[in-house]
Amino acid sequence: MEAKTKVFIVCANRLLRESLARILGKKPGLEIVATQAVDSTSPEEIVDSGAHVVVLDSLEFLLGNSRSSPETRSLARSLSFILVSMEDDHSRFLAAVRRGARGYVLQNASASDVVAAIRTVAEGEAVCPPGYARVLFDFVATQTDKLPNSRKRAKWGLTRREQQVIPFLDHGLTNKEIAGHLGLSEQTVKNHIHRILRKVGVSDRLSVVEAVRDEAVFPRSHRAEHSG
Repeated sequence: MEAKTKVFIVCANRLLRESLARILGKKPGLEIVATQAVDSTSPEEIVDSGAHVVVLDSLEFLLGNSRSSPETRSLARSLSFILVSMEDDHSRFLAAVRRGARGYVLQNASASDVVAAIRTVAEGEAVCPPGYARVLFDFVATQTDKLPNSRKRAKWGLTRREQQVIPFLDHGLTNKEIAGHLGLSEQTVKNHIHRILRKVGVSDRLSVVEAVRDEAVFPRSHRAEHSG
């Protein structure tokens, strides 16, 4: 028998939560593993449920996880989030993408649109409204112009490798996780971070990211690229 896609519904809106559970529960190939309110749900709980896709109506849930502990953020990154009933707001869409959302479905979407989005994300793809693809293209093109040039790099004397480390700090990765992505030893990453702190003149990782953002050396929207 074909395996079902396990769906965890996390919605602040109770009516939406119950409606989604009723609709999705009738669709072949989908299994609702839990239906909960946003304020009573944690990433750890979702991971433990074995869910493949998380249907969410709160961007703040993702933003809140980005400010939580490194362990919690690591768990959250392993989840596939679809934001539903979203405002037609390009800035919120881009914020969702930066925080790991795989799907963005607007308020006027139909139930079949939500089901299609879930199936798409479950297959390892991403989904957004057709018009939002242009938003992504324009955003990436804009950010390319903001990448560090030699003058900006010279401000602190950051090496190319040290610059590569900073996006991972912004994403909340541990030294071990950064080492895995860059093919370095954990000690080497630790040494890089120590030198970055000294050059930038701050005492912790978060302050590095904020300082670099403030100087426009590292775009606020830039995030580490990950491959599973």
